[in-house]
Amino acid sequence: MFKKFQQAVKPLLKTLVVLCLVFTFILSHADAALAARSGGRIGGGSFRSPSRTYTPRTYARPGGGRYSPYPGGGFGFPFLLPFWGIGGGFSGLFGILIFIAIANFIAQSFRRAGSYEGDEIGYNNNSPVSVTRLQVGLYAQARGLQKELNTIAETADTNSPEGRAEVLQETSLALLRHPEYWVYAGGGTKQAKLTAAEAEFNRLSLAERSKFTEETLTNVNNQLKSSTSQAVLAGEVDNPTELIDRGPGEYIIVTLICATLGKFQIPDINSSDDLRQALRQVGSMPSDKLLAIEVLWTPQAEGDTLTTNDILEAYTDIKVV
Repeated sequence: MFKKFQQAVKPLLKTLVVLCLVFTFILSHADAALAARSGGRIGGGSFRSPSRTYTPRTYARPGGGRYSPYPGGGFGFPFLLPFWGIGGGFSGLFGILIFIAIANFIAQSFRRAGSYEGDEIGYNNNSPVSVTRLQVGLYAQARGLQKELNTIAETADTNSPEGRAEVLQETSLALLRHPEYWVYAGGGTKQAKLTAAEAEFNRLSLAERSKFTEETLTNVNNQLKSSTSQAVLAGEVDNPTELIDRGPGEYIIVTLICATLGKFQIPDINSSDDLRQALRQVGSMPSDKLLAIEVLWTPQAEGDTLTTNDILEAYTDIKVV
C-alpha cells in the first residue's frame, strides 16, 4: 500500500518542484525589475600632466628682421636707446622717464617669461592630488532637484576647466537649496600622487556607476546622451509621478567626485552643518585646481524609485544627518 502511495505521489512532487522553480524564476526577475535604477552622470577632465615647454614666439617686422618679447635687444631697446644721447645723457625729467620705461619693460618681460613657463609645466606625476567624494541622500519629495540636475547635464560644458567648476558649483547650490530634504550623507578625501589619484578617482566613479541599472542621461566630455528608463518602457509604472509622491519611503542619492591639485579636505560628515560646509567647499573649488569631476545621481528617470532597502544594500557608508 505504501509503495502504491509513493508511486502516486511522485508525479505530484515533480510537478510541485517544477512549479516552485518557475515561480522562483519569475519572482527573482520581478525583484530585479523593481530594483532597477536609472542614473544620471556628468563628468570630464584629465590626469595627464603637461609635457610641453614654452617656445618664445617671434614676430616679423615689415622692414625685415624679427623681435622677441624678451629683453636683450628686441622691440624696446632699439627704439629707446637712440634717445640715450639726447641732451647729453639722462638729464632732467625726460631722462628719468626713459629710465623708468626701460626698467618697467625689463620687469614685465621677465614676468611674462615666468608665467609662460608656469602655465605650461604646472604639475607633474609627483604632484599631490586630493580625491574627494561627497554623497547626499534626500527624500524623493525634492523632485525639483532631479530637474535641476537634468538641466545642468544638458547645458554643461564639461570639456573646459571653467565649465567643470561651474558644474560643481551649480550642483552644490542645488543641494544647498534643499536642506529640508537631507536625510543621509557621507564622504571623505584621499591624498595621492597624480598617477595613483587617477586610479582612485576611477575606482570611486565605477563603484557608483555600477549601482545603476542604466545611465539614462549623461554628459561626459561634452558628449550628451539620453535614453528612457527601461522600467517605464516595460510598463512597470503606470503613472511615473505617482511613485515620487508616495512619501518618505523613496530617496534621491547625489554623488560628487572631484580630483584637485594640492591639499584639499572636506570635514567628516556627522551633521547637517558638516554637510553644508562640505558642499560649500566643493562648490567653491577654483577651476585651475580641478583635474576631473563626476556628478552622479539616481534615480534620474521620473518613474524610478530608490527605496530604504536600496539605501541599506547599496549605500552602506552613508549615515543619517
